[in-house]
Parts: sequence; structure tokens; C-alpha cells
Amino acid sequence: MDDEIKIQKLLISLSQYSDKMVKKKIKKTISKWKQYHKISDLGMITRRYFVMNAFDGALTMLGVVIGAYIANIGNPAIIISAGVAGSIAMGASGISGAYMTEKAERTKKLKDLESAMLSELKNGLHKKSYKFAAAFAALVDGISPALAAMIVISPFFFVNPGIISFVNAFYLSITITLIVLTSLGIYLAKISDESMIKYGVQMLIVGILTAFICIITSILLGGSTAV
Repeated sequence: MDDEIKIQKLLISLSQYSDKMVKKKIKKTISKWKQYHKISDLGMITRRYFVMNAFDGALTMLGVVIGAYIANIGNPAIIISAGVAGSIAMGASGISGAYMTEKAERTKKLKDLESAMLSELKNGLHKKSYKFAAAFAALVDGISPALAAMIVISPFFFVNPGIISFVNAFYLSITITLIVLTSLGIYLAKISDESMIKYGVQMLIVGILTAFICIITSILLGGSTAV
């Protein structure tokens, strides 16, 4: 009986020690990431990538939705398939493209810094921070357009279950796109300390003009406004 109690206490102690070690490691990792973030000036880059690519993802998927509607495609599965495939493509393209670009830029900066300091920094803090910056920027670049695109087509997931109609999903998708664009404008306004109304309206106008151009182009190519 005493042996069982000792074993239980030992297991509890080991569990508590393990939890402490995990928490300590997580805390250390987060602290290291914050340091990398500061050294590499990652905030400005990721903000730019996030807004630009979320903007691209939302407008791209808006074009897909409008084109499908004008082409009399009433099957939500087609729009969902096109949207998901497009999101994956944009995500993969964004991650790979941004990583290679950032890696090249950061490598050049590191070499310039090594030339100025007359020493190698291969295993130094700057090299590690630049690697982290390239990887993180690539993730933001890939995830932001894919996420925006999925948000735009999200209403069509509710058509087959009978929650909403295809037509309502179409109009809701356009509304969501305009909300996303307006939100991005407001976010830019906060960053630049400018008028949120001004930036929000500007983004909204871009979305409306894009929708109008997509509709006109689709009709000219033989589509119609009825599903």
C-alpha cells in the first residue's frame, strides 16, 4: 500500500515537473519569437502582406461568384469546389512566393550587415530572426487570401442543407465581400491614423466597381442575370 502511494506521488511529481517544463519552453519560445519580430521589423511587412492579399482573395472570389451566377450555374457545389481550389492555389502561391522573396531580401540584408561588421553572422541572432521573418511573412501571405476567399464563398455551404437559397447565398456573398473590404479599409485607417470612414468608403467603392465590371463582362460574354 505504501509503495502504491509512493508511486502515485512520484507520478504526480513527474507530471507537475513535465507541465512546468512545457510551460517554460513555450514561454521561452514566445519570448524568442518576439525578439525575432523586433529585430526583423516584421510588423510592417506582415501588415502589408495581410491587407494586400486578403484584398486580392476577396475580390478574386467575388469575380468567381458573380461569373458563376451570371453564367446560370445554380449548383453551389461548383462554386464551393472552385472557391476551395482557388483558395488552396492562392495559399500555396502566396506561401512559396513570399518565402522565396523574403528569403532573398533577408539574405541580401544579412550579407550587407556582415560586410559592414566585417564578420560572419551565419549562426547569429540576425540570421535566425531573418529566417523566422521569411517563414512568418510567407504564412501570412498565403493564409490571408485563402481565408478571405473562404469567407466570401461561405454562404454557399448553407444552400444544399436548405438553410438559404442559392440566390440569397449569392447576394449574401457579395454583402460579405463588401464588409470584408470595408473592414480592411478601417484597419488601414487605424494603422495610418487616418479617417476610418474615408478608408472604409474607398475600399467599399473598389468592391462595388469590381462587382459592376464583373457583371458587365460576364453579360457581354453571353451570361444573363437569371439563374
